[in-house]
Amino acid sequence: MTLIQNPEARPRRARRGLAALLCHRGVHLSALGWLAGNAVVLAVAGDALPFDWPAAAARTSVDRLVDANLALVEVLLLTALTFWLTRKRALPNLADRAPERSVAARETLFLLLYGAGGLGLGFILARLAGWHPFGLHLAGSIYGTHEHVSPAESIAWAAYNLVVYAVVPLLFFRRRYSTEALNLRSNNRRADAVLIGVILLIESLVQIAALEPQFFHLTAGQLALGVPLTFTLYLAGAVLPAMIFVYAILVPRFLRLTGSTATTVILGGLTYTALHIWDAWTVFSSPGNAALSIVFLLLTYFAPGMFKTVLTVRTGNAWVHIWAYHALAPHTFADTPHMVHVFHLK
Repeated sequence: MTLIQNPEARPRRARRGLAALLCHRGVHLSALGWLAGNAVVLAVAGDALPFDWPAAAARTSVDRLVDANLALVEVLLLTALTFWLTRKRALPNLADRAPERSVAARETLFLLLYGAGGLGLGFILARLAGWHPFGLHLAGSIYGTHEHVSPAESIAWAAYNLVVYAVVPLLFFRRRYSTEALNLRSNNRRADAVLIGVILLIESLVQIAALEPQFFHLTAGQLALGVPLTFTLYLAGAVLPAMIFVYAILVPRFLRLTGSTATTVILGGLTYTALHIWDAWTVFSSPGNAALSIVFLLLTYFAPGMFKTVLTVRTGNAWVHIWAYHALAPHTFADTPHMVHVFHLK
């Protein structure tokens, strides 16, 4: 007897998968943690935050808290849209791309220690040169230009992150695993392209409508030089390092070790956040300022890190998040004015 597959089976499975994700204990704990972070800001911050945020200097701590929660809403809507757009796809089993549990555990521990070492070395080398510590973002990203960021610092930051978080891990793991095992190959290029196009369009429109980027105040000459410069530096310094270190290598191992998509998404968000610990605006001069710095690191990066993980888990292709939600929007869009300022482009 020939079995005929019910065409509505996959959408039903996708809806059940999204429902299971929302009912997961880890999701509930993350929601409680998010609410606790909001409470810390309201209790500790007062009227103003202690951060050097030129792009948000006129906004109060409550304003910034509202902004962070609206950004979370956008990420949740994009996540729901991603589930809907991928509802008919044959989803890859990323856990099968990772080695057996004991090997995956050793590799995960090694990677996390290596990443911490990379952050530590980046702190030391940058400080010795008189620069900001090297994290996943160049000083001045997102929250405004820092007057003291130099072209040399920008180039060194990009080169350091590219080598430490992308080139070295990729060379090490590529000798042992295939491109498919590292989430570097698409199993459905057309579906990936549709997903990229939709998410990129929405994210670009959100930036135009809500963030009012300085991008549109640049001259034609500044755009002609600044756009390719920003794309190249941030691709090297932020986008490819996050892609290789987190989404190509760690995400399949998280899934193998936890057996849970929800937990994997949460761990992806936490790992992505941790790589930004040296953001130039953070202040650790007192317990209160340190608490606010940790909270706003999570409010800024946890949700985007989770959404990048969702895109990877739903497609099995770490390249998708680069083009849909990282390299072009937000980085090239938001950070071109910063690079124009740093490199004194006319």
